[in-house]
Amino acid sequence: MKENHFHSSAEMSRLALQLENWSNPSNENDHLKTELPHLSDSLLIDITNIEGMLDVKTCIGKARAWVRLALEKKLLSKHIRALLCDQTLLKNLYKRSAFLRCDEEREQFLYHLLSLNAVDYFCFTSIYLTTVIPYRIVIVPTKKGTITSANVWIVLSGTLSETKRVNIPKAAINFEHKSKNLGVLTTLKIGHDNSGLHAKWMIDYVLVRNDITCHVYKFPCGRWLGRGVDDGSTERLLVGTLLPPKSACENNITSVYNKVNSTPPRSRSPVPTLPKTELKPSQIQHMLGDCINNIVKWQYRRSSERNTTLTALLCGEKGLVYCMENVFLLGFKSSKLFVGKHYLWDYLVWIKEEFEVCLMEEGTGTRSASLERNHQKTLAVWRCYCHLVDEIMCSSKALGKDGKFQLFICLSVREHLLHRMLVPMSNCKVTTEMYEDYSFLKNRGLLTFLRQILLPLDELDVVLENSVTHGISSPSHS
Repeated sequence: MKENHFHSSAEMSRLALQLENWSNPSNENDHLKTELPHLSDSLLIDITNIEGMLDVKTCIGKARAWVRLALEKKLLSKHIRALLCDQTLLKNLYKRSAFLRCDEEREQFLYHLLSLNAVDYFCFTSIYLTTVIPYRIVIVPTKKGTITSANVWIVLSGTLSETKRVNIPKAAINFEHKSKNLGVLTTLKIGHDNSGLHAKWMIDYVLVRNDITCHVYKFPCGRWLGRGVDDGSTERLLVGTLLPPKSACENNITSVYNKVNSTPPRSRSPVPTLPKTELKPSQIQHMLGDCINNIVKWQYRRSSERNTTLTALLCGEKGLVYCMENVFLLGFKSSKLFVGKHYLWDYLVWIKEEFEVCLMEEGTGTRSASLERNHQKTLAVWRCYCHLVDEIMCSSKALGKDGKFQLFICLSVREHLLHRMLVPMSNCKVTTEMYEDYSFLKNRGLLTFLRQILLPLDELDVVLENSVTHGISSPSHS
């Protein structure tokens, strides 16, 4: 390569003419659209984005950042081909004997680069921690055109960081938020203050696009936000899924919308709901076994080999929360007699009240004291269970009963309580009243299976995202 040659303004202008026009006129009503604005995959846009990175100072650093970005967007071969098509530029920068001026070697080089598109890389997202990223957020209500009178907010979380609470402009469902690089997005909290005459709002899903890498994340919801509807929650935790790269830079959201609607029904929301049909015990056992296996495998993999997050394994489609929901719903009498009236969280609260009575009897001496090791373990389980439920009840008034159940399952995994609480729960009077004999809590064989299949989680040191814990710290670290 010839020395001290850089792109002149004339060369950049000529290159721009060879590439597609990437300008996108704005519209004053864009904030009301349920479509992602067009985002071109132009080489010039990527160059402009790299030039705007204040944390990269040198030309070599910017070149490396550009390569990382193009590789992550699966555009490296296309971009380099566009550069190498400019023969005038090649002649000015390279000698005749240079590798890039040999047609056959150049084509083979581009062909090899094309093969890199088969792998998903996050080599840009995971490196530039302080780069400011514009995130385009689109909230899609279930009924088109509906908005809420309440003040809506979101919190975005990723593998690197999370935002503070972001207040959404009034009546806006399509807007941009700039933040330091969050990494690969994992969860999105959305809620409102339940103010106004029309606060209730049913959200189908939320789309978030990283306007630098062109990654689009889908956060399914399919639930209401508002008091007096659904489970009364004014806040939802949504688990994100990265959409295929092909959908990321399309002008119309129709293809993305079709992908969202073609996903399995369970992925609509990570927050549990009452299933329409009760699964068989064998189906629940198989599903739970797969879930535990995935969590244990994830824990022992290196960070670079993990293709998902712990939050997704716990709260996502067919995650642990969903599996435990089905475990507790099997034979649950309320699911047949009081649909929409009693939730699993109600049952957990009733168990807590019974445990408190038992602890009070222990303290006053009305219950015969025992020094047996197993009895002391049971007392510890009662105390830990009651403390956890109390913390959840006090932590967030915005959470509905389904959200509290989800939070309880996640925290019980962190506190190594999940498998330990099952036998004490099965011995409670409320369990006898609320469950059929074929349930996991009353069938001895199913209860033994449940305790054994959950036991491997006890060996894991589980660290939950702040978005999942709602600020509830572990007693062992407080």
